[in-house]
Amino acid sequence: MGRAWKFGDNLNTDEIMPARYNITIDEKELASKVFCEVRPDYAPNVRAGDVIIGGWNFGCGSSREHAPVAIRGSGAACVIAPSFARIFFRNAINIGLPILECPEAVEGIEDGDEVEVNLEEGLIFNRSKGTRFQARPLPAFVLKIVQAGGLVKFLREHDIEELTE
Repeated sequence: MGRAWKFGDNLNTDEIMPARYNITIDEKELASKVFCEVRPDYAPNVRAGDVIIGGWNFGCGSSREHAPVAIRGSGAACVIAPSFARIFFRNAINIGLPILECPEAVEGIEDGDEVEVNLEEGLIFNRSKGTRFQARPLPAFVLKIVQAGGLVKFLREHDIEELTE
């Protein structure tokens, strides 16, 4: 369970992680600058398990992986939005950042609410308001990639023959 950090529609990857800080791939270093221009209070105050609540088309813009890496490095447990830019969605899964699409949850969660997420079932609980939302859960194989910490780690853990059976 963690605090909700709410953002608006069309938040682009340069607003998530400004390009001038993309000089490293160290996720903790990136996390220290994540959202620095749109929510300067985020990086110094985020706690492990907090949840990002985004608007429509979250993560639009450039295709750099730095944005989801920075969010993961900040300790955020999940990003919930009504929709994600296609390349952000793919990059998030590839690096093991859990994401869920649920417009109802975004409408029903305010900045600072206490939120709990069950990724396996796609359930989102707003503990501050006593409400529950059903997101479309990630497909089982995508959830396994996220739980492994990303696509590369998943492939290292599994024999290729095991995956093709």
